[in-house]
Amino acid sequence: MSRYTFIAAVHLIIERDGEILLSRRCNTGYQDGVYDVPAGHIESGETPRIAAIREAKEEIGITLSVDDLQFVHIVSRFGTDRERFDFYFRVLRYHGGPYIAEPDKCSEISWFPKDTLPQEIVPHVRDALSTIFQGTTVYSEQDWDKS
Repeated sequence: MSRYTFIAAVHLIIERDGEILLSRRCNTGYQDGVYDVPAGHIESGETPRIAAIREAKEEIGITLSVDDLQFVHIVSRFGTDRERFDFYFRVLRYHGGPYIAEPDKCSEISWFPKDTLPQEIVPHVRDALSTIFQGTTVYSEQDWDKS
């Protein structure tokens, strides 16, 4: 019998003056054309915070340290064909950028008011952000088959 495994990812919440930074996905094969927060999979040997630091540099050219990250939420997402854990971190401060550092995967980055996010946003990210901005819990569950 094989051991249970899951996919883990990190998501970065970068805010300024009541706005949040979102990027428009392209050429990834998943939710292309819609907005997302900077995010990516945790690689072998990485902690979630180390993965967040790496993804921030790779995707939007900013430099972070572990002290720049505040853990705010984890989501257990499940469905018939996959199971995931998504770690959400609020970025307290950063150096450099942000800019499109992966133009082959991102067509635009923009700031949006937190209370009026665009309609075209990855559904599970919209749900997580809503929960985070309400400040009600640091853990939630989502059924992929219903989103």
